[in-house]
Amino acid sequence: MKIGEKVPEFLLLDQNGIKRTNKNLKSPLVLFFYPKDDTPGCTIEVCGFRDKYDLFKVLGAEVWGVSNGDSASHLAFANKNRLQYPLLCDSDDSLRKIFGVPKVMGLLDGRVTYIIDRRGIVKHIYRDLLNGPAHIKEAIKVLKQIQYQ
Repeated sequence: MKIGEKVPEFLLLDQNGIKRTNKNLKSPLVLFFYPKDDTPGCTIEVCGFRDKYDLFKVLGAEVWGVSNGDSASHLAFANKNRLQYPLLCDSDDSLRKIFGVPKVMGLLDGRVTYIIDRRGIVKHIYRDLLNGPAHIKEAIKVLKQIQYQ
């Protein structure tokens, strides 16, 4: 996916077995891909989104995390860190492939955040494998810019 492209319809289960789709989403979506549940960098990132969740709601946005962990792993990770938002189970990396989230050095899943407006258009892409907290700051900045579009 590139900035300006419309996101194709997708459907994945979250940590609670709930089907999540972008089909009827009427609000902006912060869709962040992270490498792996319960690793130090990913824990910092998901907790950053958790800590700013109320601000994301004020900005009218949904927040969804995505990695290839299964529902049991995601559920334990979400409960341990008291996450208020869904973690989507991309067990076959199908959504990662659609979005073109790269592997780093051919091994590690990349860390990329997409800001998608209410019409399903990619407005911003932020890539930084090592700085999870920067993803939260970048998402807030972009949401403030597109809030009234």
